[in-house]
Amino acid sequence: YDTKSIIMFIALKYVINLMYNFEHTPLNYNINLTLYTMTLKTERILCMNDFMNIYKKWLSCELEDTDLKDELIAIENDSNKIEDAFYKELEFGTGGLRGVIGAGTNRINIYTVRKATQGLSDYLNQTFNSPSVAIAYDSRIKSDLFAREAARVFAANGIQVYLYPELMPTPALSFAVRELKCSGGIVITASHNPAKYNGYKVYGSDGCQITLDAANTIISLIEPVDCFEDVKIISFDDAVSSGKISFIPDLVTDNFLKSVSRESVRKIEGKNNLKIVYTPLNGAGLKCVTSVLESNGFENLIMVSSQEMPDGNFTTCPFPNPEIREALSEGLAVCESNNADLLLATDPDCDRVGTAVRDSDGNYVLINGNEMGVLLLNYICEARSENGTMPENPVAIKTIVTTEMAKDIADSYGVEIVDVLTGFKFIGEQIGILESKGQENRYIFGFEESYGYLSGSYVRDKDGVNASLLICEMTAYYKSKGISVLDALDSLYKKYGYYLNSLQSFDFEGISGLKIMNSFIEELRNNPPENILGNTISYISDYMKSVTCDSGGNTHKINLPSSDVIKFGLSDGSSIVVRPSGTEPKLKLYYSVKSESKELSSDKIRDFENYFGKIIKDYK
Repeated sequence: YDTKSIIMFIALKYVINLMYNFEHTPLNYNINLTLYTMTLKTERILCMNDFMNIYKKWLSCELEDTDLKDELIAIENDSNKIEDAFYKELEFGTGGLRGVIGAGTNRINIYTVRKATQGLSDYLNQTFNSPSVAIAYDSRIKSDLFAREAARVFAANGIQVYLYPELMPTPALSFAVRELKCSGGIVITASHNPAKYNGYKVYGSDGCQITLDAANTIISLIEPVDCFEDVKIISFDDAVSSGKISFIPDLVTDNFLKSVSRESVRKIEGKNNLKIVYTPLNGAGLKCVTSVLESNGFENLIMVSSQEMPDGNFTTCPFPNPEIREALSEGLAVCESNNADLLLATDPDCDRVGTAVRDSDGNYVLINGNEMGVLLLNYICEARSENGTMPENPVAIKTIVTTEMAKDIADSYGVEIVDVLTGFKFIGEQIGILESKGQENRYIFGFEESYGYLSGSYVRDKDGVNASLLICEMTAYYKSKGISVLDALDSLYKKYGYYLNSLQSFDFEGISGLKIMNSFIEELRNNPPENILGNTISYISDYMKSVTCDSGGNTHKINLPSSDVIKFGLSDGSSIVVRPSGTEPKLKLYYSVKSESKELSSDKIRDFENYFGKIIKDYK
């Protein structure tokens, strides 16, 4: 950064600060807030280039977590590690924090958690009278510690805290926020990331992850907080004894499980004939998933013993993501030895679920998120149409990167499909819009390609407990009819065409990687290709600019919040969506194709992966 750039950013911050505080500013409030936050961030990044001084400040402090002090001492002669830990502050994104556990401003630790909580506390106190929050946590390393630290900060800021006394699924937090009428909530989790990560997800009073506007306001309040000097904190035991921190009673969990059970859509005989292997992947799903399944008659459950109990080290599945076969290898082995019908695997915070089913040859086939989504959508529509519980003007919701096959199925049942941006919070937001109109009963199902499903409005996030029940019920129903889930999926392909979707991810680690990734996206946005593998571009949807431009030069407004996403529609009906991950240093490309056969669709997907893989490799 040269002197001219520094002066420019300081001047810009000064001007925008004046506009932000001027009563009759001509600029929109949210634009002011966003610009102000951007300049504040830029100033902070400029200041933090001297990362060694910040490192020394941390080293000189009496850190309460001795692990952090040991780590700081261990890296004192490694400037690269010091830079990576301190070159920036861990970014509070639209959903919260997520990062590597450890010492530093670019890590998640008790101090970065406290800093975020202080900013969130300021927001709650400014927004609500007598605010309250619910807190949940999963099995990850230090999740319970971070939950307690957040509770201490909330309580010190006069905010009533309701804390789960044991680890709980993320959807249970969404439920508790609504059940206890809280002003907000947080859950300590990094979802399916490797063991070295943890995170901090923030929820609004509606039980949905916070909106973009709320996130921007919270970010502006977090930014100025010094994690050592500006955070209010109280003793945990004192807060409990004074009633400022209360533990969430079992009744709330019981009500959550009853709400899940009410989402059953068919009464089926012979449920115990379905042999189910279940693994919580050492996460938070064990209690809730097994309770719901057993109370609904699915008692033929076999646990994956090596992954049954909570363990944040995830020693048997280093990447505890139910989307990948490696994470399911222990469960698949148990399936084979027991000749099971179905494998269920929930991720560490139990908001997503992966599955495998046995084919006619006795082999186990993984069902991906798009496939399970259309299977469940079809099953729910068929069952509710047959038993007379389909509401008037039913609505199903999916994300823009989720299979278009859902629209074909929905159309056949007279169900409206609503497309939203990537992220289940946008599905939850749509449920809230329906609720505000007194129409929440119109909602019948929502899903995203990344293995997230929800069939009820009792929570506003994807629910692995709900999905586990529906998947077992659907599998048992098809088994009672003498067919398998794979048979049912094949019949859908024959009826609607062979849709195939694929996600390809590229890692961009560190500050240099982030710059390269952002540069690539901008290059793609400003200089898009004229064709891809011989297919001309029929349209480009730029969700950052909220506009779609077709090959004829016609433009159409996109009525969704601005987001750093680009979608290319090709002349053969295929599409490619490009977006940076919101939680990891990754670029994600989503391919969607439709052909007459699996082979043709697979060939198209492979060609796209090779094409973009080479382009990005060369760009790096």
